[in-house]
Amino acid sequence: MVRFFPDLRYRHLEQEEMDAPGLDPAEHARALRALGRIGILSWTAQRICREVVEYAKQVEGPVRILDVACGGGDVPLSIKRWGERKRLQVEVEACDLSPVALEVAKEKAENAGLDVRFFQHNATDRDLPGGFDIVASSLFLHHLSETEADLFLRALRGAGNRVLVQDLLRTRVGYALASATSRVITRSKIVHIDGPRSVRAAFSLPEVRAIARNAGMEDAHVAKCWPERFSLLWERRPEAVAA
Repeated sequence: MVRFFPDLRYRHLEQEEMDAPGLDPAEHARALRALGRIGILSWTAQRICREVVEYAKQVEGPVRILDVACGGGDVPLSIKRWGERKRLQVEVEACDLSPVALEVAKEKAENAGLDVRFFQHNATDRDLPGGFDIVASSLFLHHLSETEADLFLRALRGAGNRVLVQDLLRTRVGYALASATSRVITRSKIVHIDGPRSVRAAFSLPEVRAIARNAGMEDAHVAKCWPERFSLLWERRPEAVAA
């Protein structure tokens, strides 16, 4: 009998099709558009927007936000659009390693008339620009090994006062959702392959909590959220911010 579910007790990390060298830019852009639609259904940007509201209550002046590994830019653009609608002062920057993703993101920003600064940066480097109020990253952690994930969280922690990381959970329900949703949302073969593959590479809640502790985020709040994902929220202590 053919097994639908792979063994999800342990991570299975392998290169995704979207990260393959020589990927056709048109196929890459098509996959990014599909991921943007999935992000809307997953409330990814909405969770960050809630943190912006809470943070804006505590400070005067604009809230500076950095989105790391932004892909096609849907999340930072949604945050900027939402901030303007709520008449909040938000300065949004976003980075990604892929020049194709950045071109897609910049084109979206120009078409929407939204002022978001996009720049190229390797998210696994520790020299992220600092001074941000909120640093966010979505659907990226599962690309990394445990060691890389530790360094990545340390880099995010050093770049801002509040960190919000969202990603997939390695569960059977998550695997089924990724397999089904990817085929309903898009005809992109890349997304059809990478969706389930991403779940196999994802962390479990206990694994995320352990990595956060090792990265100096002992007091981070890690919780399960819709749809079979986790959110990690960490905030720098007030005395550390003042210092």
